[in-house]
Amino acid sequence: MAQNGSNRESEKSLLNRHTEKHFTAGEIVRDIIIGVSDGLTVPFALAAGLSGANASSSIILTAGIAEVAAGAISMGLGGYLAAKSESDHYTRELKREQEEIITVPDTEAAEVAEILAEYGIEPHEYSPVVSALRKNPQAWLDFMMKFELGLDKPDPRRALQSAFTIAIAYIVGGVVPLVPYMFIPIARKAVVASVILTLLALLIFGFAKGYFTGNKPIRSALQTALIGAIASAAAFGMAKAVQG
Repeated sequence: MAQNGSNRESEKSLLNRHTEKHFTAGEIVRDIIIGVSDGLTVPFALAAGLSGANASSSIILTAGIAEVAAGAISMGLGGYLAAKSESDHYTRELKREQEEIITVPDTEAAEVAEILAEYGIEPHEYSPVVSALRKNPQAWLDFMMKFELGLDKPDPRRALQSAFTIAIAYIVGGVVPLVPYMFIPIARKAVVASVILTLLALLIFGFAKGYFTGNKPIRSALQTALIGAIASAAAFGMAKAVQG
């Protein structure tokens, strides 16, 4: 007993001295990426297309602001519904798993054993674990949700948080390509400044996205800028083609 207590103290000491450096804000970063990338690209393409149609800066700015407002609402609502659907799915599966633990406990225990066996744990090693879980229904349920279904309990605030994060990120990104039209009355000149400013913003955003997601930052920056350039060039070209 004394030896076990000493081992536990030693393990706690090791854990306290060791700090894990994992990035844990994945959901928030994902929402920001979705919002900013669309916010930079869609109004940018719209402004370029209207510039190609020889619209004035005031008209482009008005249309751009309207698009940013509508896009932020739409994107935020989409984020809310996606997070809400994820939460509802978790709740349904949780209830189903609870019922199975009560009605077919032997089958569920066999599933625990099968999961542990997949990790190379021998029957004589995982049998005590299975028995311990059967004595603790809540821990058993949590184990099945995570390791059988691969589901983590969602944050109850996630839906609203996702909606606001995506909407605000969309607005921040969407304002960037419209800034030149606020100060340059001639659309042909404003579009050049908008292209330069937005491509610079796309490069910075792409670099940051690559850095935080563990990808190559420079490659991510170039890919992001290329996508935005293609979208704006396509919109500008289509506007010119339609105008004749």
